[in-house]
Amino acid sequence: MTSNKRQRELARAKHERQQARRAVEQHRRRRLQVIIAAVVGVALVVLVGAWLVQSTSSKTPIAEPTVAPSTPASASASVTSDTSGVSCTAAPTSRANDLTWKAVPPTTIKPTGTYTMNLTTNCGDMVFTLDQTKAPATVNSMVFLTDQKYFDLTSCHRLTTEGLFVLQCGDPAGNGGGGPGYALPDENLPADGANNYPRGTVAMANAGKGTGGSQFFIVYQDTTLPPDYTIWGTVTTGLNVVDYVASKGVAGGGSDGAPAQPISIVTATTSYSATGSS
Repeated sequence: MTSNKRQRELARAKHERQQARRAVEQHRRRRLQVIIAAVVGVALVVLVGAWLVQSTSSKTPIAEPTVAPSTPASASASVTSDTSGVSCTAAPTSRANDLTWKAVPPTTIKPTGTYTMNLTTNCGDMVFTLDQTKAPATVNSMVFLTDQKYFDLTSCHRLTTEGLFVLQCGDPAGNGGGGPGYALPDENLPADGANNYPRGTVAMANAGKGTGGSQFFIVYQDTTLPPDYTIWGTVTTGLNVVDYVASKGVAGGGSDGAPAQPISIVTATTSYSATGSS
Protein backbone atom coordinates (compact mmCIF):
# COMPACT_ATOMS: atom_id res chain seq x y z
CA MET A 1 0.00 0.00 0.00
CA THR A 2 1.41 3.36 -1.00
CA SER A 3 2.01 6.09 1.52
CA ASN A 4 -0.59 8.40 -0.10
CA LYS A 5 -3.29 5.75 -0.03
CA ARG A 6 -2.53 4.96 3.59
CA GLN A 7 -2.80 8.62 4.53
CA ARG A 8 -6.12 8.96 2.72
CA GLU A 9 -7.53 5.97 4.62
CA LEU A 10 -6.28 7.30 7.92
CA ALA A 11 -7.79 10.68 7.13
CA ARG A 12 -11.10 9.06 6.15
CA ALA A 13 -11.14 7.01 9.36
CA LYS A 14 -10.39 10.12 11.39
CA HIS A 15 -13.19 11.98 9.62
CA GLU A 16 -15.63 9.15 10.30
CA ARG A 17 -14.68 9.12 13.98
CA GLN A 18 -15.18 12.87 14.16
CA GLN A 19 -18.56 12.56 12.46
CA ALA A 20 -19.59 9.83 14.89
CA ARG A 21 -18.51 11.94 17.86
CA ARG A 22 -20.40 14.92 16.45
CA ALA A 23 -23.52 12.79 16.02
CA VAL A 24 -23.26 11.52 19.59
CA GLU A 25 -22.70 15.05 20.85
CA GLN A 26 -25.63 16.42 18.87
CA HIS A 27 -27.85 13.63 20.16
CA ARG A 28 -26.75 14.38 23.73
CA ARG A 29 -27.42 18.08 23.26
CA ARG A 30 -30.85 17.48 21.77
CA ARG A 31 -31.72 15.13 24.64
CA LEU A 32 -30.50 17.70 27.17
CA GLN A 33 -32.55 20.40 25.45
CA VAL A 34 -35.64 18.22 25.61
CA ILE A 35 -35.07 17.59 29.31
CA ILE A 36 -34.50 21.29 30.02
CA ALA A 37 -37.61 22.23 28.03
CA ALA A 38 -39.66 19.70 29.97
CA VAL A 39 -38.37 20.97 33.30
CA VAL A 40 -39.02 24.58 32.33
CA GLY A 41 -42.49 23.65 31.14
CA VAL A 42 -43.33 21.92 34.40
CA ALA A 43 -41.95 24.87 36.34
CA LEU A 44 -44.07 27.27 34.32
CA VAL A 45 -47.16 25.17 34.91
CA VAL A 46 -46.46 25.12 38.64
CA LEU A 47 -45.81 28.87 38.72
CA VAL A 48 -48.92 29.67 36.70
CA GLY A 49 -50.96 27.31 38.86
CA ALA A 50 -49.62 28.91 42.00
CA TRP A 51 -50.40 32.37 40.62
CA LEU A 52 -53.93 31.34 39.78
CA VAL A 53 -54.48 29.90 43.24
CA GLN A 54 -53.06 33.03 44.80
CA SER A 55 -55.11 35.22 42.49
CA THR A 56 -58.27 33.28 43.24
CA SER A 57 -57.56 33.32 46.95
CA SER A 58 -56.98 37.05 46.92
CA LYS A 59 -60.47 37.49 45.49
CA THR A 60 -62.09 35.36 48.18
CA PRO A 61 -64.16 37.56 50.49
CA ILE A 62 -62.54 37.81 53.90
CA ALA A 63 -64.68 38.35 56.95
CA GLU A 64 -63.95 41.73 58.43
CA PRO A 65 -62.66 41.80 61.99
CA THR A 66 -65.03 44.72 62.46
CA VAL A 67 -67.91 42.24 62.84
CA ALA A 68 -69.92 43.85 60.10
CA PRO A 69 -72.34 42.78 57.38
CA SER A 70 -70.74 42.27 54.00
CA THR A 71 -71.48 44.37 50.91
CA PRO A 72 -75.05 43.78 49.70
CA ALA A 73 -75.91 42.18 46.41
CA SER A 74 -78.31 44.93 45.36
CA ALA A 75 -79.70 48.25 46.48
CA SER A 76 -82.89 48.69 48.39
CA ALA A 77 -86.22 49.16 46.66
CA SER A 78 -87.66 51.03 49.65
CA VAL A 79 -86.97 54.67 50.47
CA THR A 80 -89.37 54.93 53.39
CA SER A 81 -88.16 57.26 56.13
CA ASP A 82 -89.58 59.37 58.94
CA THR A 83 -87.51 61.96 60.79
CA SER A 84 -90.41 63.76 62.45
CA GLY A 85 -90.16 64.72 66.08
CA VAL A 86 -86.53 63.66 66.53
CA SER A 87 -83.79 65.74 68.10
CA CYS A 88 -80.50 64.74 69.68
CA THR A 89 -78.60 65.80 72.74
CA ALA A 90 -74.85 65.35 73.16
CA ALA A 91 -73.84 61.71 73.20
CA PRO A 92 -72.63 60.54 76.62
CA THR A 93 -69.12 59.32 77.30
CA SER A 94 -68.88 55.61 76.49
CA ARG A 95 -68.29 53.16 79.31
CA ALA A 96 -65.12 51.12 79.68
CA ASN A 97 -64.99 47.96 77.58
CA ASP A 98 -64.56 45.70 80.59
CA LEU A 99 -67.42 43.18 80.54
CA THR A 100 -66.67 39.73 79.10
CA TRP A 101 -67.72 36.16 79.74
CA LYS A 102 -66.02 32.88 78.88
CA ALA A 103 -69.14 30.99 77.82
CA VAL A 104 -72.61 31.47 76.40
CA PRO A 105 -75.01 32.24 79.27
CA PRO A 106 -77.43 29.52 80.40
CA THR A 107 -80.94 29.70 78.99
CA THR A 108 -83.27 31.67 81.23
CA ILE A 109 -85.86 33.06 78.81
CA LYS A 110 -89.33 31.58 78.49
CA PRO A 111 -90.32 29.85 75.23
CA THR A 112 -93.67 31.64 75.04
CA GLY A 113 -94.85 35.17 75.67
CA THR A 114 -93.32 38.38 74.37
CA TYR A 115 -89.92 39.90 75.13
CA THR A 116 -89.16 43.50 74.27
CA MET A 117 -85.95 45.51 74.41
CA ASN A 118 -86.16 49.20 75.23
CA LEU A 119 -83.31 51.47 74.21
CA THR A 120 -83.00 55.01 75.50
CA THR A 121 -80.62 56.95 73.25
CA ASN A 122 -79.46 60.56 73.11
CA CYS A 123 -81.68 60.88 70.00
CA GLY A 124 -84.83 59.26 71.37
CA ASP A 125 -86.25 55.91 72.41
CA MET A 126 -86.52 52.69 70.45
CA VAL A 127 -88.40 49.49 71.24
CA PHE A 128 -87.67 46.07 69.70
CA THR A 129 -89.98 43.07 69.80
CA LEU A 130 -87.80 39.97 70.12
CA ASP A 131 -88.36 36.59 68.49
CA GLN A 132 -87.23 33.95 70.97
CA THR A 133 -89.19 31.27 69.13
CA LYS A 134 -87.04 31.48 65.99
CA ALA A 135 -83.83 32.77 67.56
CA PRO A 136 -83.81 31.45 71.15
CA ALA A 137 -80.03 31.43 71.74
CA THR A 138 -79.62 34.95 70.38
CA VAL A 139 -82.56 36.42 72.27
CA ASN A 140 -81.46 34.70 75.48
CA SER A 141 -77.99 36.21 75.08
CA MET A 142 -79.28 39.69 74.29
CA VAL A 143 -81.60 39.61 77.33
CA PHE A 144 -78.69 38.44 79.49
CA LEU A 145 -76.37 41.17 78.20
CA THR A 146 -79.04 43.82 78.67
CA ASP A 147 -79.63 42.70 82.26
CA GLN A 148 -75.87 42.98 82.85
CA LYS A 149 -75.95 46.63 81.65
CA TYR A 150 -73.67 45.61 78.79
CA PHE A 151 -75.27 48.00 76.28
CA ASP A 152 -75.49 51.00 78.60
CA LEU A 153 -73.33 53.94 77.48
CA THR A 154 -72.25 52.33 74.20
CA SER A 155 -72.20 54.08 70.84
CA CYS A 156 -73.75 53.02 67.55
CA HIS A 157 -70.47 53.10 65.70
CA ARG A 158 -71.41 52.42 62.08
CA LEU A 159 -73.88 53.83 59.57
CA THR A 160 -74.23 52.75 55.93
CA THR A 161 -76.19 54.76 53.40
CA GLU A 162 -75.67 53.21 49.98
CA GLY A 163 -76.89 49.75 48.96
CA LEU A 164 -76.72 48.60 52.57
CA PHE A 165 -78.97 50.64 54.88
CA VAL A 166 -78.16 49.89 58.50
CA LEU A 167 -77.19 51.45 61.81
CA GLN A 168 -74.87 49.14 63.74
CA CYS A 169 -74.69 49.16 67.53
CA GLY A 170 -73.78 46.94 70.49
CA ASP A 171 -70.00 47.35 70.56
CA PRO A 172 -68.59 48.68 73.85
CA ALA A 173 -65.22 49.10 72.14
CA GLY A 174 -66.82 51.59 69.76
CA ASN A 175 -64.69 50.49 66.79
CA GLY A 176 -66.41 47.36 65.49
CA GLY A 177 -64.07 44.96 67.29
CA GLY A 178 -65.81 44.48 70.64
CA GLY A 179 -67.80 41.53 71.88
CA PRO A 180 -68.93 39.67 75.00
CA GLY A 181 -66.21 37.00 74.85
CA TYR A 182 -68.38 34.19 73.47
CA ALA A 183 -69.92 33.35 70.09
CA LEU A 184 -73.50 32.50 69.17
CA PRO A 185 -74.84 30.06 66.57
CA ASP A 186 -76.60 31.38 63.48
CA GLU A 187 -80.39 31.30 63.77
CA ASN A 188 -83.46 32.38 61.81
CA LEU A 189 -81.57 33.12 58.61
CA PRO A 190 -83.81 34.46 55.83
CA ALA A 191 -84.09 33.09 52.32
CA ASP A 192 -81.64 34.31 49.73
CA GLY A 193 -83.40 36.95 47.66
CA ALA A 194 -84.22 40.59 47.12
CA ASN A 195 -84.92 42.69 50.22
CA ASN A 196 -84.49 39.70 52.53
CA TYR A 197 -83.66 42.12 55.36
CA PRO A 198 -86.66 44.50 55.25
CA ARG A 199 -87.00 47.86 56.95
CA GLY A 200 -87.35 47.47 60.71
CA THR A 201 -85.35 44.24 60.94
CA VAL A 202 -82.93 43.82 63.86
CA ALA A 203 -80.19 41.31 63.09
CA MET A 204 -76.82 40.19 64.43
CA ALA A 205 -73.59 41.36 62.85
CA ASN A 206 -70.81 38.80 62.60
CA ALA A 207 -67.35 38.04 61.26
CA GLY A 208 -68.32 34.73 59.66
CA LYS A 209 -70.45 31.69 60.37
CA GLY A 210 -71.26 31.17 64.03
CA THR A 211 -69.47 34.29 65.28
CA GLY A 212 -72.34 36.46 66.50
CA GLY A 213 -71.63 38.27 69.76
CA SER A 214 -73.21 41.51 70.92
CA GLN A 215 -73.15 43.72 67.83
CA PHE A 216 -76.40 44.14 65.97
CA PHE A 217 -77.73 46.24 63.14
CA ILE A 218 -81.03 47.99 62.57
CA VAL A 219 -82.26 48.06 58.96
CA TYR A 220 -83.89 51.39 58.07
CA GLN A 221 -84.54 50.67 54.37
CA ASP A 222 -85.25 47.34 52.69
CA THR A 223 -81.86 45.75 52.09
CA THR A 224 -80.56 42.73 50.20
CA LEU A 225 -77.81 40.78 51.97
CA PRO A 226 -76.38 37.27 51.86
CA PRO A 227 -78.62 35.22 54.20
CA ASP A 228 -75.91 35.02 56.87
CA TYR A 229 -77.16 37.28 59.66
CA THR A 230 -79.45 36.10 62.45
CA ILE A 231 -82.75 37.99 62.58
CA TRP A 232 -83.80 38.24 66.22
CA GLY A 233 -86.14 41.20 66.45
CA THR A 234 -88.21 43.93 64.85
CA VAL A 235 -88.35 47.65 65.60
CA THR A 236 -91.78 48.32 67.09
CA THR A 237 -91.34 52.04 67.76
CA GLY A 238 -88.55 54.53 67.26
CA LEU A 239 -87.42 53.70 63.74
CA ASN A 240 -87.70 57.44 63.05
CA VAL A 241 -84.67 57.84 65.33
CA VAL A 242 -82.59 55.74 62.95
CA ASP A 243 -84.06 57.59 59.96
CA TYR A 244 -82.99 60.88 61.51
CA VAL A 245 -79.44 59.70 62.14
CA ALA A 246 -79.25 58.26 58.60
CA SER A 247 -80.47 61.57 57.13
CA LYS A 248 -77.37 63.27 58.57
CA GLY A 249 -75.08 60.91 56.71
CA VAL A 250 -71.66 59.50 57.51
CA ALA A 251 -68.99 61.56 59.26
CA GLY A 252 -66.51 62.93 56.75
CA GLY A 253 -68.68 61.98 53.79
CA GLY A 254 -68.80 58.60 52.10
CA SER A 255 -71.40 55.92 52.65
CA ASP A 256 -69.96 53.68 55.37
CA GLY A 257 -68.52 54.81 58.69
CA ALA A 258 -69.31 56.55 61.94
CA PRO A 259 -72.59 58.48 61.78
CA ALA A 260 -72.20 62.25 61.43
CA GLN A 261 -74.86 62.59 64.11
CA PRO A 262 -73.43 60.64 67.07
CA ILE A 263 -75.91 58.28 68.67
CA SER A 264 -75.36 56.23 71.82
CA ILE A 265 -77.43 53.83 73.87
CA VAL A 266 -77.77 55.53 77.27
CA THR A 267 -79.66 52.67 78.89
CA ALA A 268 -81.08 49.37 77.66
CA THR A 269 -83.70 47.26 79.44
CA THR A 270 -85.82 44.25 78.59
CA SER A 271 -89.35 43.40 79.60
CA TYR A 272 -91.51 40.30 79.34
CA SER A 273 -95.23 39.77 78.91
CA ALA A 274 -96.80 36.35 79.30
CA THR A 275 -99.72 37.37 77.09
CA GLY A 276 -99.41 37.26 73.32
CA SER A 277 -96.64 35.52 71.44
CA SER A 278 -93.42 36.66 69.83
